[in-house]
Amino acid sequence: MVLRFTGEHDSKVDSKGRMSIPAELRRVLEAGDPGHAPGEPTTCYLLYGDNLVESLEVYSVDEYEKLVAAIDEMDDDDEEKEFVTQYMIAQVQTLSVDKDGRVVLPLKRREKLGVPEGELILRGALDHFEIWKSDRYEVTVKDRSARFLAGKGANYNPRSAIKKKKKD
Repeated sequence: MVLRFTGEHDSKVDSKGRMSIPAELRRVLEAGDPGHAPGEPTTCYLLYGDNLVESLEVYSVDEYEKLVAAIDEMDDDDEEKEFVTQYMIAQVQTLSVDKDGRVVLPLKRREKLGVPEGELILRGALDHFEIWKSDRYEVTVKDRSARFLAGKGANYNPRSAIKKKKKD
């Protein structure tokens, strides 16, 4: 069974940058870290590229390696490869999840979010999870969702989009 990052989780970051990762997300990181042993730190990758305006992204070792392999497969003369490499290879930081399920978010990354310390939302996105400043998440994601739903009608069922894609 493949574990995926799902759900919305409240978290906090303190003045030293310590942030707890909920157990549900931690299990996915541990399962996706081939070098992980019980009781030992888990490695993950924090993407903070210029393309990420209001959030940060966290990938397990396995999922990050899939991204690296896909980038490596791009044609060297593909002009997008340079930018994809910048955003996903150069603008990344390795983090270690300690035995208590905490990581230290570097100050520069917290400042990018506008949260030197305070409330965060961690949002599952299947192959990674996002870190958002709580109030920005409420405004950005909830507003985007409301606009989308406004165009779909009162009884919109997201499963219809999945079924539609399977038929194509």
